[in-house]
Amino acid sequence: MRIRPVTLRLLIAAFAAALPLAAFAAEKAPAAKGASDAQLIASALRAAPAAVAKNASVATMDDKGMHSLRKGTNGFTCMPDNPATPGPDPMCMDRNAMEWVDAWVAHKPPPTMKVGFMYMLAGGTDGSNTDPYATKPESGNHWIKTGPHIMIVGGDASFYDSYPKNADPDTSQPYVMWAGTPYQHLMAPVR
Repeated sequence: MRIRPVTLRLLIAAFAAALPLAAFAAEKAPAAKGASDAQLIASALRAAPAAVAKNASVATMDDKGMHSLRKGTNGFTCMPDNPATPGPDPMCMDRNAMEWVDAWVAHKPPPTMKVGFMYMLAGGTDGSNTDPYATKPESGNHWIKTGPHIMIVGGDASFYDSYPKNADPDTSQPYVMWAGTPYQHLMAPVR
């Protein structure tokens, strides 16, 4: 599966902002300096359960763009931790989630009738729980740190009405991140 460089840039930076995913703030998120491909792949695979990670594609970014480290067969793409962010944030997502992220990065409406799924089993740190384009934690932008979680993105907006949409949520329970924006998505803890 080919991943657009702009999507990966935002993915890696944002999922410093948890995408859940997470304000893909940095223009380019570098791979860990000096990390081997094997180390980057191991980092990326920590994002998902072993059964998913086993057959997932793995991609990373550096100052020259996106690089495929491993081709997968199950439709998931995993990315390693971004060392420029405050905490671990490897992520793994399906094709629909990649489309959603691509729309978010491009400031375009996300697909409405496609539901995407993401894993962030190592957790994440987000610049804002309310602003999809925040680049760093600031006073009043509801900075958030999440433990291991999954994210559900896209689909019908009414789906999200069943979950809390607080600016400062209890991250031990499912909640909606970026509520009221076209990029709202469900954050659900798994531990």
